[in-house]
Amino acid sequence: MKSIEDKTLANGNYIDMEVDKVMEAIKTEEEEEEEATDVVEGFKHQVDEITVKVDELEQKVKDVDKFYTSLSKKQPNSSKGSSAVKEKQQIFSIKKLRQEASKREAAGEKRMQELIRHFGTIFRQITSHKWAWPFMHPVDVEGLGLDDYYEIIDKPMDFSTIKNQMEAKDGTGYKNVREICADVRLVFKNAMTYNEERNDVHVMAKTLLEKFEEKWLQLLPKVTEEETRRKEEAEEFRLGMQLAKEADNAKMARQISNEVP
Repeated sequence: MKSIEDKTLANGNYIDMEVDKVMEAIKTEEEEEEEATDVVEGFKHQVDEITVKVDELEQKVKDVDKFYTSLSKKQPNSSKGSSAVKEKQQIFSIKKLRQEASKREAAGEKRMQELIRHFGTIFRQITSHKWAWPFMHPVDVEGLGLDDYYEIIDKPMDFSTIKNQMEAKDGTGYKNVREICADVRLVFKNAMTYNEERNDVHVMAKTLLEKFEEKWLQLLPKVTEEETRRKEEAEEFRLGMQLAKEADNAKMARQISNEVP
């Protein structure tokens, strides 16, 4: 039988082990609480940073609103199709922005067709000139025995091809008036490239090109104005989309901030 002293020693060791377990558990709980506190503090810090970012975004929205308002005041009599500039209240909704962009695009296409119609007047004046006949139809390479024509000319062009594209209704026609301008120039430049300077066709092409450029300069300011307008509208759409996305992020950040105790 164990003595009383042995029993006392054994009980003492058992108590020490239990105390160690309790202390270890307490230490673990303290470490977990400290770790949890660090996580919460880190999260609060992130929320603070997001809140600062939200404030910056809200200021950007106000600045852009002022910008649009100033544009509206500067252009009180602007034409149809610039409704987004006229409106003082900007709705930063991605869906609405895309709908507005679609309307602008349709209006822009209509204005471009009007420019193409004006260009048609210039085109008819050039093609009705007495020296326009060599350029009315594709070059008869085989009939004229021009064996080296395609070696010299990369892209043949003629007035009938241009006219057909201008009148196309199946979506294959010209989308921009500058495309037609480039093809008209190509007709004359091909003729001047293939034929020597003293050749009658070269002289006719050079003369008609000069006349064409004079008439094109009269239409060019309207073309430039339309191109500038399209660039501005595209930039407004890009900025609006950016602000819409940032506004969504700001809203989410606000919600997160309100949920943090």
